[in-house]
Formats: sequence, structure tokens, C-alpha cells
Amino acid sequence: MKQLSKKDLLFVGLMLFSLFFGAGNLIFPPFLGQSAGDKVWIALGAFLITAVGFPVLGVIAVAKSGGLPNLASRVHPLFATIFTILIYLSIGPCLGIPRAGSLPFEMVVAPYLPQGVSDVLARLLFTLVFFLVAYWLSLSPTKLVDRMGKVLTPTLLSLILVVVIGSIFKPLGAYGEATGAYIESPFVTGFLEGYLTMDTIAALNFGIVIALAIRTKGVQEEKDVVSTSIKAGLIAGGLLVVIYGVLAHLGAASGGRFGVTENGAHTLTNVMTYLFGQPGAVLLAVIFTLACLTTSVGLITSCSQYFATLTNKVSYKNWVRILAVSSMFLANMGLSKILAISIPVLDMIYPIAIMLIVLAMLDRFFKQSRAVYGLTILLTGVVSIMYGLGGFGINVGVKVFGNLPLYAKGLGWVVPALVGMLVGYMIEVFMGKNKEVESVELTAEGE
Repeated sequence: MKQLSKKDLLFVGLMLFSLFFGAGNLIFPPFLGQSAGDKVWIALGAFLITAVGFPVLGVIAVAKSGGLPNLASRVHPLFATIFTILIYLSIGPCLGIPRAGSLPFEMVVAPYLPQGVSDVLARLLFTLVFFLVAYWLSLSPTKLVDRMGKVLTPTLLSLILVVVIGSIFKPLGAYGEATGAYIESPFVTGFLEGYLTMDTIAALNFGIVIALAIRTKGVQEEKDVVSTSIKAGLIAGGLLVVIYGVLAHLGAASGGRFGVTENGAHTLTNVMTYLFGQPGAVLLAVIFTLACLTTSVGLITSCSQYFATLTNKVSYKNWVRILAVSSMFLANMGLSKILAISIPVLDMIYPIAIMLIVLAMLDRFFKQSRAVYGLTILLTGVVSIMYGLGGFGINVGVKVFGNLPLYAKGLGWVVPALVGMLVGYMIEVFMGKNKEVESVELTAEGE
């Protein structure tokens, strides 16, 4: 039995943090803070549930279950195949990776392009360089701890620390007032905003990367891999909580000083310019690019490792090439088009991912019961799919499920999920008792 040293455990935790912490994680907390204003801490508390709590639990659930396919197969083998592929496609080449490649260009390069420079050509050149670097880093997944945990992540954290120190010496001032949905429902709105980080579904992917990284350090026993994954998850989660808290605070103070902006990137730009002047824009560009790069590498690596298991005809390295190239082309669609597609898809997938993680963490009560897993995911999925269709302009869900508790707030799936869990458990108990009676009767007949 071998355990990681504290130093190696820290580096694995930092690596996991860097996999989670993309540009979306930079822009959503300050925008939440700006929009929530004086209700920022209520909204942030809910945001942390879906943006930190469930992602950390997701890593643990995947580690305990031996991978996402094993966990999803508790619902049904067909569901496991479809859901796993859908998760990897959405968080990977179809949405997550192109978003990570497009976001730093849109937020910190495009606004500063000289007049007359083609936006299309500039984006193509930026994404080409970005994905070439991501491709090179992804070719050697066993070296990710050394490259990301020891180099890229400490650099990123150091830059963020510079921002924190700057805000201490030059405070922004008082918080602004809550706006929009945060006025009436800061908790629910914050909870739903956590979806946009995509980290809960990313966690279902990253479990395989973390397990591989731990095994390359000499830890081979399954229970030791699970234990180390849990510790790494707690390290990454703790860092995320601290940084989200700082960013939300800066956003709330920015709202008080500068008023409402269009998005979190503009909020951060205002903050950085106020703290550091024009060099703040350069610092923000570096932070954005590093955050997006580390996340892209994690996504390319985890997706390539999974797709390589589906067929022997395409190797891991070829999958890395395919995903890097396809993601580069999709990134050139532009951020607005990517986000327009991603939000409805996340509305469909996120509740299912959340309940799958909840069931995995409560599995000692259910013992992989097909009835519990199947009914819970079925009822959750029906409602969440309606939300997704609504995002694409097909509003049939309101007519069918509009009277469900919390439906108007985006949480209409919660009650059906709980009902599915309860009914499934009752079915399991009833079937268990019937089996006991049959066993007693057979024993009596044998005597």
C-alpha cells in the first residue's frame, strides 16, 4: 500500500483545481456579485453548491464507482452509453473546449484589436496557437501533474493573488444594490448560475484524469486511489471557494462604483483597470488565457482517454489531434453562438448529473438499486429536457409541468427527482421482502 506524500497530494489537488478553473469560473462570480449587490453572500452560497459542492462530489462519486460508465450503468446499460457519450461531447469538443478557446479571445483580445484588423483572421490565429499548445500538453497525460500542478496552476494563483492584494490597497468601495432576478430570488438564481461553470458535468469527466495522475505516482490500490481523489477534491474545492468569494466581493463592489455591465468580463475589466490602470488589461489577458488553457487540456485529455476506450482503431494521440482540430474550428463560430447552444444543453444535462452524483453518494442505502436509479433519473430527465427544449424555443414544458413546485424558477425537476427516489426505494424494499418470503418458503419446502 502506498500513499502520496503531502507535496504530491498538493500538486494533484492543484492540478484538479486547474482543470476546473476556466475562464467561465473567472467571469461568472464577479458578474454574480455585481448583479446580486448587497445580497451577494446569499447568492454566492447557493452558487457554491452547484459550482463547487457538486463538482467535488462528482470527482468522489466517479472515483468510488470506478468511472462514469460504471456509475451511469446503474440506471441502465443503454442510458450509460448515451449519457456518457453526451456528457463527453458536450463538455468536450461540442461546447466546453470551443468555449474555452473562444472566451479569452472575445474578452481580452478582440476589444483591443487595431482598427482595420480582421476579427475573423485574428480569432483564427489566436485559436490556432491556443490549441497547438493545448495539443502539445495533452499528448502526455502522465506529465500533467508536473506541468499543470507545479507550473501553470501556481502561476495562475500567483496572478490572482496580485489582484487580491491590489484590491486590499485600493478598495473599490461599498456594494451596489441587487438587480434583476437577484432582488426576489438571490438563492435560486445563484444556484442556477452555478450551472454555467459546467464543472459538475466536467467532474464526471475529470475523475478518470485524476485517477490516472494518482496511479502514475505509484498508488495502485483502488481504495487508496479513491481516498486520494477525495483529498485532492477537497483541496481543489477549498481553493475554488476562496477565489469565488474574492471575485464575488470584487464584483459586488464594482457594481457599487461602476454600475451594471454587460457581462462578467466587462466587470473584471473595470476592476482591473481601476486597480492597475492599463497594465491591468494585460494581466487579465494572461489570467484568462492560462485559465482557459488548463481547462482545455483537462477536457481534451479526459475526452480522448474515454473515446480511445470505445474503439481500438483510433489511438489516444489521434483522438487528441481530432479533438484539438475540431475544437479550434468550432471556437471560430464565436462565443455568442456557442453560449446560445450551451445554455439549453446544460439545462438538460445538469439536473441529471446532479442526481446521479446524489445517488452515488447515498448508494449505501440503495445498494445500486435499478429501481431507485432508474426512476430518479427518468423523472429528473423528463423535466430537465423540457427546460432544454424551452431554451431552444419549444415551450411545451410549461403546459405539461408548469404547476410543479419551483418550475418557474428553473428547479421544477427537484420534486420529481425526490419522488422517483422515494418510490424506487419503496419498490426495492417491497421486492426485497418478497424475496425473503420466497426464500423462507423454499427453505420450508426443502425441510
